[in-house]
Amino acid sequence: MNVIDLRRDFHRYPELGFSEFRTASKVVEVLKFLGFNVLFGEDAIDSDSRRGVPSKRELDEAYARALKYGANLEIIEKMKGGNTAVVGELKGKKEGPTVAFRFDMDALPIHESSDEDHYPHAEEFSSEFSGTMHACAHDGHTAMGLLLAERLADREFAGTLKLIFQPAEEGGRGGYAMSQKGIVDDVDFLFCSHLGLDLPLGEVHGGNSKFLASSKMKAYFYGVPSHAGGTPEKGRNALLGAATALLNIHAIPRFSGGTTRVNVGILEGGTAANIIPSEASMVIDVRSDKAEIKDELEERVKSIVEHSALMHGLTSKIDIIGEATTIQPDPELVSVVLEEAKQIDGFTSFKEDCDISLGSEDASFLIKRVQDRGGKGTYMNIGSPLPAPHHHHKFNIDEAVLPLAVQLLVRIGKRMLT
Repeated sequence: MNVIDLRRDFHRYPELGFSEFRTASKVVEVLKFLGFNVLFGEDAIDSDSRRGVPSKRELDEAYARALKYGANLEIIEKMKGGNTAVVGELKGKKEGPTVAFRFDMDALPIHESSDEDHYPHAEEFSSEFSGTMHACAHDGHTAMGLLLAERLADREFAGTLKLIFQPAEEGGRGGYAMSQKGIVDDVDFLFCSHLGLDLPLGEVHGGNSKFLASSKMKAYFYGVPSHAGGTPEKGRNALLGAATALLNIHAIPRFSGGTTRVNVGILEGGTAANIIPSEASMVIDVRSDKAEIKDELEERVKSIVEHSALMHGLTSKIDIIGEATTIQPDPELVSVVLEEAKQIDGFTSFKEDCDISLGSEDASFLIKRVQDRGGKGTYMNIGSPLPAPHHHHKFNIDEAVLPLAVQLLVRIGKRMLT
């Protein structure tokens, strides 16, 4: 297998969270071919713990499209309803620790650029699916995971290798559900990683403690419709209640004890100019570098939503649709990453931690679960310069990072499985 060819294939056929039917199908096929014991569908994820699951219509459309573009029917039949997690396990020839690596698979709802200076377009591997794009390097992550599987398939190691292919990282939706399934409960050492981050090619961070805890919430407001000109007093304006909440959410003060982020990213409501809106909804994101502050922000948002609704005679509800916590890498594993990276030609810059906050990451739940059970984990950054930021329609990685990253993962795996 060629890691760049695999990355380009996944890039060409991007799939949103819990809709990664084609991607997950290809992962299962490769792992089975290499001799791994493979868990997928509800065997690899706690279906009831998933957050922000797409509608049945969206899932059915994604399922049909995956079949059209080469997904294995027998495999994805077990993934129906959006249970697109995959776990591959391979036992070595001797007893030893269980070492896991986690890779995310999902894409983003972005229209990819068709400009000539956009490398995937120029090289003819840009997205075939309008409105969906790999704009965060998860295509590269998935390809790396399969090359790691191939390089260690000879079982010349001691212990158990576990490869975790996670759906729905975007929005913080899949990691928690996989952790709740218990798929890392036997893991002694867990390594997670991310490509890009606009770091120089050749730079490696052994850990990243700068990820923010986050909660993503969807709030619903329910009112009473009425004629906006004839009987406006008979209505209860749900959109007005949502707008009141929006302004007050953004007025939440910053905290002296830590970093905070608050954002209302979506506001929807109403059906016509002459109808008092009877329903409205909004999607809210709160984050902090401390889990307890994030929890306080979440409670304040819930209070604002409730009281904004009451001000306008509405009812309301709020759902958690995504979540992540903080990450505290274990120094022992940070050292392992950097020591192995220094043995690879092409890596030239080494840091123990990241310098800046990089958003949120739901691998945090998997790492925390391992650590809570006495194991160790880390999250490493593997640098690539970027022509545009993550989540941008011209995002792309320097593909030269891919073989370097595979070498690093292989060296880590062989070192830990002894």
